[in-house]
Amino acid sequence: MEPRESWAALAAGGVAGVCVDLILFPLDTVKTRLQSPQGFRKAGGFRGIYAGVPSAAIGSFPNAAAFFITYENVKSMLHHGSSSYLSPATHMVAASVGEVVACLIRVPSEVVKQRAQVSPSLSTLRILSHTLYHEGIQGLYRGYKSTVLREIPFSLVQFPLWESLKDLWSWKQGHVVDSWQSAVCGAFAG
Repeated sequence: MEPRESWAALAAGGVAGVCVDLILFPLDTVKTRLQSPQGFRKAGGFRGIYAGVPSAAIGSFPNAAAFFITYENVKSMLHHGSSSYLSPATHMVAASVGEVVACLIRVPSEVVKQRAQVSPSLSTLRILSHTLYHEGIQGLYRGYKSTVLREIPFSLVQFPLWESLKDLWSWKQGHVVDSWQSAVCGAFAG
């Protein structure tokens, strides 16, 4: 993979991740509060619906960028000399490695975000420092393994499907898909 392509994957993945996370953040807050052991109302109800958004915003770009740069590089390394029938397996492996790497960033930001969502009166920085002081770095990685195990099956289906849809569309129109077409393929695959 050429440096120019790496930068494009890094930037595109990061921007896409930030956009998705910020748009869907209120829904995530409601879901987290509904699942809270203290109950929806005591966890904040609809008050402070953007509580925890700083950790999501800060973690979102590097998380998505790490996934896509890893995905594209692993795909590039595995793709050399491989048969086209191995292409789905290449995408599955690349997506799985991408998830393992991205979760190194995603999980700590998720831990802080979720704690802020159920304690909207506390600042993100205070939650982060409290977690580090009382639980150490391990507290930020609470749920890492389960998150990776949740994300990999999704990626095993989504990324080979996304790549296949892009290839099919490219073949039908006689040239590589445009960015918006790739986004449509990705939305359908997701």
